Amino acid sequence: MSETKETPDAPPHLLFLTTRWSVVLAARDKSSPDSAAALETLCRAYWYPLYAYVRASGRSPHDAQDLTQEFFARLLARDWLRVVLPEKGRFRTFLVVTMKRFLTNEWRRGMAQKRGSGILPLSLDTGAAEHRFAAEPPLTPDELYERRWAMTLLDESMERLQGHFTHAGRELEFHSLKEWLTAERGSIPYGQIATGLGTTEGAARVAVHRMRKQFRQLFRQTIAETVDAADDVDAEMRHLVAVLSRA
Repeated sequence: MSETKETPDAPPHLLFLTTRWSVVLAARDKSSPDSAAALETLCRAYWYPLYAYVRASGRSPHDAQDLTQEFFARLLARDWLRVVLPEKGRFRTFLVVTMKRFLTNEWRRGMAQKRGSGILPLSLDTGAAEHRFAAEPPLTPDELYERRWAMTLLDESMERLQGHFTHAGRELEFHSLKEWLTAERGSIPYGQIATGLGTTEGAARVAVHRMRKQFRQLFRQTIAETVDAADDVDAEMRHLVAVLSRA
């Protein structure tokens, strides 16, 4: 992926400047000079949902780190991405199905052979991952993977939203309003918000409404970038909202 300029939709540290699929396809093309950077982008975005899946499957923290890192290394080294096409389905499904096959093969080999394909996409922060994993709800590995996938897309949407506000010089407003994005309307303290922003309660209501609407639009856009057809967006959004409501 050659485009590197900053946009309001994406903070500087994110490479998702077009779609997830453009990153996937760039990572798949090993002849491209952007392949390694694209693979690193995929790793950084999606390693924790897969790490959580591996941990919930009964692996130790050390093995989960080792397996997750090796999984991403082999995505490139063994051309696993060559079969990935947007029209074949959701990228989240491809990743977890491929991880399941990888874990089965590793189990059959008894983990006796030293892992390592010579490519280490990134260093995983196991300490932080374990802290997050300890706070996870009691879900099956598949349920936990989907929950963390949904949370990853929510986090990306939040970062995009912050990028919009920062670009417009309204970062104080963002930090004052962000905690009310998913709150019940009756619980939002508009008077308190107005005082913090130095505005009227009516203006605070409008600001919260607009920010919530913008966040929903960005979440929908982020989901749209992980599916092939526009017709799939609503179904995927309903699925992910249901996933988040389970715990």
